[in-house]
Amino acid sequence: MNIRVYYEDTDAAGIVYYANYLKFCERARSEVFFEAGSSPQSDEGYFVVKHIEADYKHPAALGDILTISTKLIDRKNASIMLLQQVKKDDKLLFEMTIRLAFLRKGRPAKIPGSIYSLISAWEIGA
Repeated sequence: MNIRVYYEDTDAAGIVYYANYLKFCERARSEVFFEAGSSPQSDEGYFVVKHIEADYKHPAALGDILTISTKLIDRKNASIMLLQQVKKDDKLLFEMTIRLAFLRKGRPAKIPGSIYSLISAWEIGA
């Protein structure tokens, strides 16, 4: 998924504010559901962030076009772990691993097959 850096994404120096990399990655995860005519939150349940590790390598700036990639690196009955990277051209700017827990009615639940089928593209690092 590609995202353009807008003025609202940057600090006074025109550099992307650190928390916005997390937002860019969230948008990329959500877009998989939206492209399939679905939503990341449904009657079947939803994902919440359980753990995250982030590494900021190089800054992005106003006007940059960034590519966000997502790869499934671990899956359990009620959670998944993803590697997400933000690049400008081929240069790695940011990467994180994120553990998402699946909840239904506020409690951990087995991830339904229909959700796994939506996120199956992440297994090959789409």
